Amino acid sequence: MIFGVVVFPGSNCDRDVAYVTRDIMGQPTRMIWHQETDITEIDVIVLPGGFSYGDYLRCGAIARFSPIMQQVIEHANQGKLVIGICNGFQVLTEAHLLPGILVKNRDTHFICDRLPLKVERNDLPWTQLYAQDEIITLPVAHGEGQFFASEQTLTEIEGNNQVLFRYVGNNPNGSQNRIAGICNRQGNVLGMMPHPERSADNLVGGTYGLKLFQGLLESVTIRT
Repeated sequence: MIFGVVVFPGSNCDRDVAYVTRDIMGQPTRMIWHQETDITEIDVIVLPGGFSYGDYLRCGAIARFSPIMQQVIEHANQGKLVIGICNGFQVLTEAHLLPGILVKNRDTHFICDRLPLKVERNDLPWTQLYAQDEIITLPVAHGEGQFFASEQTLTEIEGNNQVLFRYVGNNPNGSQNRIAGICNRQGNVLGMMPHPERSADNLVGGTYGLKLFQGLLESVTIRT
């Protein structure tokens, strides 16, 4: 499985993702500059966290127009896997690959913490190594992570079982329905505010996030 990590000006979690996919999991990993336009060999696209283009206008709003994003959209439309983490989630909503938007945290404070999440479904490659309703802990670090959608869109998201991760207990950023991560209807595009790549090595306090990446390899094994 070949991973491609998109690097925008201002990305700062790209190397963290590569450390997991390349160094821990031993999978081929290519760093993709935002101006590239050929990703045909890539199996999984990762839009990492950070501050793409300095978060000017809105988080992810400028990155959405990078040359690479048209290729990412086509990649997703072909049913291939795409994950956006934190700022990457914001980019995916700006590109309309996922519904809703991410706005300023409820208390307008930047949140940097480890938070409990509930795994809402485990029938997708992203979550298949978790137990249904399992409570996991992942790091978060964001100032605009409050998930917001219209009442109709929110009803559709819940009705289509598109919520993969939900905050447990305290709702740190005020996200509607405590949403921490959602997928598209097909399940091949995932956006999440917590950082699984920062919970993939026991040296940094846990490996809950590693299961997400390992599940992708498991899905390939099952298909073959």
